[in-house]
Amino acid sequence: MDTKLTLKLNQAIIEKAKEYAANKNMSVSRIVEAYLQSLITENNNAEFEISPFVKSIATGTQIPSNLDYKKEYSQYLSEKYK
Repeated sequence: MDTKLTLKLNQAIIEKAKEYAANKNMSVSRIVEAYLQSLITENNNAEFEISPFVKSIATGTQIPSNLDYKKEYSQYLSEKYK
C-alpha cells in the first residue's frame, strides 16, 4: 500500500532530482523509495544500483555541475553489458 510522505529538502536538490528522474524515466518518489529500501534490506541487493547522484543526496557530496549524466549512464551500460 502506498502512503504519502512529505519531505522538506533544498530546492536546488529537488530540481536536480526531478531532472535526473526525468532522464531515467522514473519518478522522484520511486528513486527515494528504492534508496530507502536499499538501506533497510539485509543483503542490500536493491532492484537497481543507486546512482552517484542519489547517493550524493544522502551524503552531501557535491556533483560537478558540468557532469554529463547521459554520457555517464552510457558508459555504465557499456560496462554492464560487456
